[in-house]
Formats: sequence, C-alpha cells, structure tokens
Amino acid sequence: MFIDIHTHAFHAKIARKAIAQINAAYATDCTGDGTIEHLLAREKAAGINRFVVLCAATTPAQVIPANNYAISLQKKYPQVIAFGSMHPGYKNFEDELTRLQKAGIRGLKMHPDFQGFGMDDENLFPILEYAQKKFIIQFHVGSNKNPGDAPSSPGKLAAILDNFPDLVIIAGHLGGYLMWEEAIRLFGGRRRENLWFDTSSVSFFAHGDTVRELLRTWPEERLLFGSDWPLFDIKEEQERLRRVGRLTRRKLEKIMSNANALFAASA
Repeated sequence: MFIDIHTHAFHAKIARKAIAQINAAYATDCTGDGTIEHLLAREKAAGINRFVVLCAATTPAQVIPANNYAISLQKKYPQVIAFGSMHPGYKNFEDELTRLQKAGIRGLKMHPDFQGFGMDDENLFPILEYAQKKFIIQFHVGSNKNPGDAPSSPGKLAAILDNFPDLVIIAGHLGGYLMWEEAIRLFGGRRRENLWFDTSSVSFFAHGDTVRELLRTWPEERLLFGSDWPLFDIKEEQERLRRVGRLTRRKLEKIMSNANALFAASA
C-alpha cells in the first residue's frame, strides 16, 4: 500500500484563506485548492492508496474545531488517516487526547512556527509525556531563522527525543526545512528507534546534492513519502523526488510503502 504521510486539507469555508496564507509563507503558488475533494482526486491520480491529513490549531481555541474536522474526515473517507492537533496553551489536553484516541485518531500534528510556540516550550512537555505510546507526533522542523531563534530546529527536536524516548516522531522535511546540515550533523550516524523522516518540501527547496545526501544518510526504511499537498501536486512531487534524488522506481515505491510499518508498529 502506498501512503502519502504529509498533506493538508481545509474546511471549504476557510480553504481559500488557508491557501493564501501558505502562498505568502513560502513565496509560492499552491497547486491544489486545499479542499478534501481535490486532494482525493490528486492522490488517486498519483496511485496513492491512503494519505495522512494533518490538522494544526494555531490557537488553543481552535483545538476542538480542528479535531472535530479531523475526526469527520477520517469517518467519511476510508482513504484518510487524520492526525489531530494540540496546542501548549490548551488546558484540558488529557481529556481531548482521550477523545481523539476513542475516535481512532493515531497521530498529532505539531507546527511550532505556525502555532506560535517553541519546541522547547515547557508547556508542551506534559502533552508529549502523555502522548508517549499513544500517538505518533508529526513535527514540522526547520525555518529560515537562526536555529537558536527558530521555534523549531533539529537541535530542539533532538532534545525532545532525548527527554521523551518513547515518543514516536515523524520529523517533517527530512529533519529540518532549510536546516538540513544541522539535521545531518545531529541525526546522522545514530539510529533512533522512534524517529522517522518525511520527504515533504525537500526536493523543491533543497539543492540536489543535499537531497541525495539526506536520502543516503537516513535509514532507507525510515523514509516516508510526503507530498505537502496543496503546495505541490502528488504525482509531480513523486517524479521530482525520484529525479532530484536519483532514485529508482523501486526505491521510490519503497519510500511510499514505509509508512505501513510505522502504523503497524504503533497500533
């Protein structure tokens, strides 16, 4: 089964606004319109069987609505694996995470840069402690800021891995968007049993040599295909990753299949 581990879809009422915000943040033009209907069509065209839709609450008040949307997507569409959301400012996190578990939600999306907190925020730690052995955490990692000033960075992710050894983490953007050298320095040469890497927004933004070094550095079985739709079309992202990464079709298919083992191990 081929799985796209990194996509976003928005409620029809906010999809257009969300696309405008993404375009502004990344100085690009999204290929998708942000709706679940368009995402379903593009995943099917790319031969993807299932895909993860990531929801992130930018404020504590958005936690419940974001999670309600995630639950509704997973119930309605068998192709969807929805990840819920949590925010360090949300007080009743245990009750909400219990609700997500009962609804069959397997993971949480954390995007410090968009959600307005740092990966080193102590208010985040009780949530991570509680989430161990219960949820997969997908972290956005990296930015164009100095690593010490950035909300997320490979260094801050490494500290979380050290402090929460039972937390299963997907490091977005192959370990650190625009911070790939730091990611290689911190994570290369040491296998962490609960750490996975998704390929989203790397083949487009990173130099080809960097992409190939990352693909060589991370354990092949820990690489997960992520399109980052609606930024990029799924089929086009598959071909760009294969071309820039100099991957055989067989290796690309392996990357697109690895998430099966992740979900089996976290069942």
